[in-house]
Amino acid sequence: MLVGLYPLGGSSIDIHPNARWQQNGITVAGGNREDNGTNQLSSPWDLYVDDDQTIYVADTANHRIVEWKWGATSGQVVAGGNGQGSGDHQLSSPLDMIVDKESDSLIISDYANRRVVRWSRRNGTSGETIISNINCLGLTMDENGSLYVVDTGKDEVRRY
Repeated sequence: MLVGLYPLGGSSIDIHPNARWQQNGITVAGGNREDNGTNQLSSPWDLYVDDDQTIYVADTANHRIVEWKWGATSGQVVAGGNGQGSGDHQLSSPLDMIVDKESDSLIISDYANRRVVRWSRRNGTSGETIISNINCLGLTMDENGSLYVVDTGKDEVRRY
């Protein structure tokens, strides 16, 4: 278990200075006790919301990324979900992810495997390691397509 670590935001939006939110939010993913069903999460760590309000959740203890469409009562595993491991079809404690619109793929911080993987959203049966030997806690991409990665092992942020 990772104690004292906090996820990084994966996107930048403009929030009006007078914006207000309801005091009580509504559950949009999980909320059905901790477990590994498609309507459940276990230690969700970070999330990414794309342009059509689809939510991607790093379901860390289930070693998977789960996609929740707007209004859905259960999610769909889109990366990992094949048990904890280091195979191309597996993840181990994913912590963060973003959508790379250019390649229509997820870029995932696969923390316990010390790698960053690209996982296609079209035929996502396995991922491709794009950065290895890194303690990646968080990542984001700028408007030019540069990937920024936090490496907690070297106490630095790298741009690719």
